[in-house]
Amino acid sequence: MTATPRLIRVWRGLRLALHFAWMALATIVLYPRLDAGGRARLKQRWSLQILEILCVRLKAAPSDAPAGCLIVSNHISWLDIFVINALRPSAFIAKAEIRKWPFIGWLGARNDTVFLRRGSRGHAKEVNGQIDALLIDGIDVAIFPEGTTTDGTHLLNFHAALLQPAIETGRAVLPLALSYHDAQGKLSRAPSFAGETTLAQCFAAIFACRSLTARVQPIPAIDTTGQTRRELSQAAHDAIATRLGFLAANCRPEKAPDPQAG
Repeated sequence: MTATPRLIRVWRGLRLALHFAWMALATIVLYPRLDAGGRARLKQRWSLQILEILCVRLKAAPSDAPAGCLIVSNHISWLDIFVINALRPSAFIAKAEIRKWPFIGWLGARNDTVFLRRGSRGHAKEVNGQIDALLIDGIDVAIFPEGTTTDGTHLLNFHAALLQPAIETGRAVLPLALSYHDAQGKLSRAPSFAGETTLAQCFAAIFACRSLTARVQPIPAIDTTGQTRRELSQAAHDAIATRLGFLAANCRPEKAPDPQAG
């Protein structure tokens, strides 16, 4: 497939930089004056605009899941956050290291992101409390239970501990199967931010695509009543793998053990 002309790539980069600047300004000026609903609508609009700038078409099946779900998705790219927010504005769970990233960490902290310090049971309990409060308030919370990104060709095991808040609050788990496709409908690895790929390389690969389609396939919400977090984790994992068309051979185990498994 022919790459996007260099001039268009530069134009996309400039538009995206200006959009991020507007997001930062609006976060400082508008956010303090808006309620949760207003913030969600603004977040959704920002995300749709980012997809438009990058020529990413959102193709999503409808979902009748109620507000206040724990959204569980496979993880491919930084773009996943904006794809999900364009569909269902959510608070996200991210590793604590991202809080230190220039601009992104600052913006995330002011957009309902909950930062998780891995390996600390005490901090995990504190984070679970924050997630509980968001779910009870009817705010969707999105997690990527693989714990890292892939290139979209396989699925890693899920960390079950991240699903505990859904059990504690009695809220449903909403699995989302996420994939990216080129103009011919073939699976695209361009958005992947995995392995040794740098953030700059990931941006460059997306800019080089004439167009992409982000396909989001919602799966019927899973009732958490009487379920353990391991059962919920496995059910969500299997549902996403099936929807993406992955066989057992395409579901690889995560090498790092779950520090909070239980």
